[in-house]
Amino acid sequence: MVATGTDNVSRAAAALIALGSRESVDHGGLGVLRLAAITGGDKGQLSRLLKTLAGHGLVERDAQTNAYRLGWQVFALASRVGDNRLLALAAPLLARLVEHLGERANVSILRGTEVLTLFSEPSARSVQTVDWAGRTAPAYCTSSGRALLLDHNRSELAILFASTEFRRLAPNSPRDVEALHRRIVTSRARGYAVVDEEFEPGLVAAAAPVRDFSGRICAAVNVSAPKFRLGGARRLAAAGRALKEVGDELTLLMGENTDDGVSRDSEQL
Repeated sequence: MVATGTDNVSRAAAALIALGSRESVDHGGLGVLRLAAITGGDKGQLSRLLKTLAGHGLVERDAQTNAYRLGWQVFALASRVGDNRLLALAAPLLARLVEHLGERANVSILRGTEVLTLFSEPSARSVQTVDWAGRTAPAYCTSSGRALLLDHNRSELAILFASTEFRRLAPNSPRDVEALHRRIVTSRARGYAVVDEEFEPGLVAAAAPVRDFSGRICAAVNVSAPKFRLGGARRLAAAGRALKEVGDELTLLMGENTDDGVSRDSEQL
């Protein structure tokens, strides 16, 4: 994509579009030389422009490869728009879920090793989890992350999390890919994921995947709440089943309903 103008706005737009391309995603970003070739810009000017965009969180630079990729601010802005069809279909289902469970419900998508919340439906409770819309959280220790990773096998997880530090954010956080994979296998068999004090002490959560017309997991619906209110195997499992129903219904509305138990990984615990 060659910039159609010579002003900084045109150059910035061309650079951001290039960084959102399939080539950039597949290669984990693009270097200044490649960006200059794609946009037709001067590499010196482009380098200065990218530093400015990085200062605003619109792009970020990999310290090891020096490649640029889209930054957190772009995804935060995108969360205000998101997938209009997904959000339009999800909103009434989440409202119904909140009424049923009495807890805040969210729709999230996967961005690398992070979960980005697109939409959050609050509950009427005075004590509830915070609104995460537009914010990210680690995928390895959250219910929504686990639901979004439900189709990943051990090898895919190892590649995805190769550079991730599995920090112990709470007492039960998974410590490595092996532990994460075992929990995903268990979640896959149920069709929903639950976490108990993995992301934050005293916090429990449940989530279920949403699939698009091709059967690919495109989003997750989840609820999280204080452990004193939603904790316990029965209550958490009941929340998981309710979320699976919503996820399955949203999948149908998105145009594809896949059979339960379909897996790309036959490995067992």
